Amino acid sequence: MSNNDTILKVENLSKQYRLGLIGTGTISHDLNRWWYKIRGKEDPYLKIGDVNDRSTKGNSDYVWALKDIGFEVKKGQVLGIIGKNGAGKSTLLKILSKVTSPTTGKIKTRGRIASLLEVGTGFHSEMTGRENIFLNGAILGMTKKEIRSKIEEIIAFSGCERYIDTPVKRYSSGMTVRLAFAVAAFLEPEILVIDEVLAVGDAEFQKKAIGKMKDIAKGEGRTVLFVSHNMSAIKSLCTEAILIDKGRVIYRGTPEDTVDEYLKTEKKSNVLNKEWSIEEAPGSADCKLLGVRANVPEKSLFISNDLELEFNIENLSDKERDLNISIVFYTSSETPAFNVISDVYKCNTGKFTITAIIPKNLLNVDTYSVRALLVEDTSKPLCNEYNVLQLSFLEDKRDVSWYGKWIGAVRPQELITWQISQHNV
Repeated sequence: MSNNDTILKVENLSKQYRLGLIGTGTISHDLNRWWYKIRGKEDPYLKIGDVNDRSTKGNSDYVWALKDIGFEVKKGQVLGIIGKNGAGKSTLLKILSKVTSPTTGKIKTRGRIASLLEVGTGFHSEMTGRENIFLNGAILGMTKKEIRSKIEEIIAFSGCERYIDTPVKRYSSGMTVRLAFAVAAFLEPEILVIDEVLAVGDAEFQKKAIGKMKDIAKGEGRTVLFVSHNMSAIKSLCTEAILIDKGRVIYRGTPEDTVDEYLKTEKKSNVLNKEWSIEEAPGSADCKLLGVRANVPEKSLFISNDLELEFNIENLSDKERDLNISIVFYTSSETPAFNVISDVYKCNTGKFTITAIIPKNLLNVDTYSVRALLVEDTSKPLCNEYNVLQLSFLEDKRDVSWYGKWIGAVRPQELITWQISQHNV
């Protein structure tokens, strides 16, 4: 690394995985690689493999989770890493943290790297919290003297004083993350690598963690690599950001510009309109669901905006019908988030539209699929269509000061009424 300010340099980094139950480290593969190597030829498995697109069925048993990644990070920089689920962000962090090794490429660093990737990573469940502090410090290359000088600060910041001499296996996930972050932050690594594991913590700890990350970068001049799906956190915390898609870096720039580029790619992945011809439209012989449309702003889908859904229907009979629409939203893990049913409408012959307004700040940061049912007389389904729309929601702002993924399938803050009664003593 020629530039004295560069603390991390990634060159042509790639990671290949084999799909299925058998990995690439089999005897037959190793022998094949050895045979090619002694003949002075390239590893044969580097010439095969599909791109990292989880939504399509590939033609190979090999996939490139990362492909030819390259970037530099300077001292004191906070680099945000964003992208869709499965884009390769966590794989990149695991390689940087030496949890796994790259297939090809090099990583050059100046100084120690501390990582917070998953709940419990680097902790021994049978050891106490105090013992794990010394264990993690030793892994980071700290001496016992250095760790002892920081241990009281670590324990106080984590808020786990009462349990510090209890085995970690008895900690909740939130307590484990609290202690792990405190260890990573206070043992003074030159590079701090954080995945969105901080979302496990509560609101009070989220605020403390973000404040500490800002102090680390701005006050102490250390470097932070931060992965998050929270766009407001990326914009407020990071000095620069990269966008990863299908295992490749496709954009690097200011946090604002990188987020805008991400929103464009997210919008392309959305399915905002589904239409059928009259012959193929679902429904009965004389009543059809012709289409479903999500009317959204031009830029992207934000949870802070109302969502308008239109259901276009045609009554082909010559009589009035009692019809209503039922909508089911499913999360990205196929869990039903909620089910809503419209009023019953008396519909004359011809085409008409039933519109639903999903209120802002109800849906969470996630990709939802929409199921639509056209129902007659409140109990007779005329059609039941799954995956008519796919909607990926992002967060553009938040009214509270902490960051991290808001847990739950929905977040109905606008629908909840809070009251306080003052009782004077």
